[in-house]
Amino acid sequence: MGERCGAVLRVLVLQAAWALAGGQVRYSVPEEAKAGTVVGRLAQDLGLEAGEAEARRLRLVAQGRRASVEVSGASGALLVSSRLDREELCGKSAPCALRLEVLLERPLRVFHVQLEVTDINDNAPVFPAARKNLSLSENSPPGSRFPLEGASDADIGENAQLSYSLSPSEHFSLDLQKSNERNLIPELVLTKPLDREAISVHRLVLTASDGGRPSLTGTMELLISVLDANDNAPQFNQSVYKVQLPESAAVGTLVTRVNASDADLGSNSEVTFTATSFIPPSARDVIFVNPKTGEIHLTAALDFEEVSVYDFRIEARDDGMPPLSGHCSVELEVLDVNDNAPEVWVTSLSVPVSEDASVGTVVALLSVSDRDSGANGRVRCWVWPASPFGLEATFAGSYSLVLREALDRERVSEYEVEVRAEDGGAPALRASRGLRVPVSDVNDNAPAFSQAVYTVLARENNAAGAELARLWARDPDEAGNGRVSYSVWEGGVGGGAAAPSWSSGAVGGGWRAASSYVSVDAESGRLWALQPLDYEELQVLQFEVRAVDAGEPPLCGNATVQLFVLDENDNAPALLLPPAGSAAEAGAVAAEASSGPGSGPGSGSGSGSGTLWAWAAWGAPAGQVVAKIRAVDADSGYNAWLRYELWEPRGKGPFRVGLYSGEVSTARPLDEADGPRQRLLIVVRDHGEPARSATATLSVSLLEAAEAALAAGPGSSLSSSSSSSSWSGSGSRSASGVELGAGAASAATNVWLVVAICAVSSLFLLALVLYGASRWAPRAAVLSGPGPTTLVCASEVGSWSYSQRHSRSLCVADGAAKSDLMVFSPNFPPPPPGAAAKDTQPEPSALLDTVSATALLISRPFLLS
Repeated sequence: MGERCGAVLRVLVLQAAWALAGGQVRYSVPEEAKAGTVVGRLAQDLGLEAGEAEARRLRLVAQGRRASVEVSGASGALLVSSRLDREELCGKSAPCALRLEVLLERPLRVFHVQLEVTDINDNAPVFPAARKNLSLSENSPPGSRFPLEGASDADIGENAQLSYSLSPSEHFSLDLQKSNERNLIPELVLTKPLDREAISVHRLVLTASDGGRPSLTGTMELLISVLDANDNAPQFNQSVYKVQLPESAAVGTLVTRVNASDADLGSNSEVTFTATSFIPPSARDVIFVNPKTGEIHLTAALDFEEVSVYDFRIEARDDGMPPLSGHCSVELEVLDVNDNAPEVWVTSLSVPVSEDASVGTVVALLSVSDRDSGANGRVRCWVWPASPFGLEATFAGSYSLVLREALDRERVSEYEVEVRAEDGGAPALRASRGLRVPVSDVNDNAPAFSQAVYTVLARENNAAGAELARLWARDPDEAGNGRVSYSVWEGGVGGGAAAPSWSSGAVGGGWRAASSYVSVDAESGRLWALQPLDYEELQVLQFEVRAVDAGEPPLCGNATVQLFVLDENDNAPALLLPPAGSAAEAGAVAAEASSGPGSGPGSGSGSGSGTLWAWAAWGAPAGQVVAKIRAVDADSGYNAWLRYELWEPRGKGPFRVGLYSGEVSTARPLDEADGPRQRLLIVVRDHGEPARSATATLSVSLLEAAEAALAAGPGSSLSSSSSSSSWSGSGSRSASGVELGAGAASAATNVWLVVAICAVSSLFLLALVLYGASRWAPRAAVLSGPGPTTLVCASEVGSWSYSQRHSRSLCVADGAAKSDLMVFSPNFPPPPPGAAAKDTQPEPSALLDTVSATALLISRPFLLS
């Protein structure tokens, strides 16, 4: 046993080199090498640096059967991992080469290693039986030959080359015959005539020795019985029978029929056939010989891939005493048929594949084989569907599944790939292997809103936190790459430089961020109001909402939101202060015409009433304007369209009020029966729902014509027929509010008559100058009031809604140009029955004076002049 181990260590030879033709590493190792034996320094032979084998995970890829070797992760050496038995791995095949695949990652590479397991003399020759009984006739002549069953050796090469020797005998010798190129058949040769009376039984030992070092032997005992007279042995008509059968031959198929004859007579000529000397021994289970007819039939299926040739001998024995026998050889050659389909193995699979993987990326490594031979074993492979993957042959029977086209996970997130193989047999056999290749996502799609511009309508005075709209952006990516968060792109409202968000109607000079008005939920995209909106402060808010995904790097998309604030009737009409034309008039208004919150006649709330003063002359004709009530409503549209109603006195009084102009005029000629003074209660009401109103009290003093002329003395800016002044006849009261007496007026009539004539002439000349100046100079409307100067324009062709297309640039008091104006037409309702044409069809100049012509941008009372 020690000598055997020493022989194993002496035979161990490491051979590692790159093959010049195929790029393979070849090693050889003797069988029965101990576990842990170094077969070769694989990492070094592959050109890897120290430590690179472990870093790149150098390893073997299993291919269906145990290779009994492994790669050391630390050293990168190829080691024996378990018992190597060449006879178990390859049988009688020579050489015994194991084809291994070595996988190396980062980058992915595959190497082919051929490991040859060399044979050692570990199997002794074995005879079919430990004892062989022979019966020989005593009259057998010298030189007679008796074939013996040879031994078999599981080894190959020299270790399986057998030699035979026979124990010393004076009657027998041993001769070796070649039955074919592979086998030696020992034959027992009679060298001296037998004498049954002298020796009836001969005991010999046949020894078989192989060619190994040291040589191993096997023995079989020969028990030779000497029989009496049957001197003719059966003879076969041919010494060797050669038969070919396809491996697909069915059980029971007739292989051949052997014929033998015996020249003796009687029972000495009756022949019985038996089969002996099976090579390989498994042939004993494959064939059956009919002992009477000599027909040979199959008893088991043939397999070319297991055994391609069966050798055995047929013995024909007669029934003589002693029986004689003749022998022949039968060679059964198995022909290959295409009975094995190709086999496809996936040795490595790198999934998922990133959708931005480059063309040529290796996805999987495959091994294809076919156990058949010749054309039956030639295999062609392809992949289905043909795109986006393809096959590239690396070595014989090895393929790489590579990417041929760019991937798009949003179009196809997973591929079912089938690798198909077909051999060259007729008919061809096919095999396939399915692969599931998922595609991993990269952030290559930015969020996209369903609309580029969202138009949102919101009523003013909404509750803080009210939902205004819901925005939605779609990102076709998955997981974090498709998770969208929303935010308001920070801009501003008001004056200053241009910003991503803007508004119309912002009051004040500061810049306000859009995020001070609205907020968007980061996850749901819901748009919330952070505070109640005020139309008088803000009419249009435009800003951008940005949707950003959670990818790396993050991608974003934008959408523009236009938020239009709808007006609510939340402001009551407010009476305007008269212009500061005269101290007396201003004092009277300040003392008696102040307005404040209160409730007036009609529905809705309004401003409180104040007393205003005016005068009229007895005998004034119908239609003469006595005074004009001016009021303004901070709302817009119908909510700011005002109408004037005479609340008291009701019925057929001497005065009437223009429905939309606010002008107080005589309804009929005045006479003394109307009394010295008329008190009028006028209600100013808007068209909102519900309507809001304010009241004004006008006290009209009725004077004689001379007193009226005296009251309208020099320095007074009031005119009973002028519709452009705020109040007509209010100068008939002094600053203290005391009315002029009738006697004083009569005493000064002559004096003031001259003064009046001069004043009228002066006013006429002044009117001509002003008319010429207004005729040839550009017209401008100036707004004044207790706040920033604002321009208001009314147009007969505009609309009540906001429109940038219809904006007009007008000149304001400080000379700056304004273009953010509301243009609308009042669209008066049909006049009430009995109303005068002057009331129902106001002139354009009157429209400028009424509150119905105010713009949507007004946020506080103002006065038109």
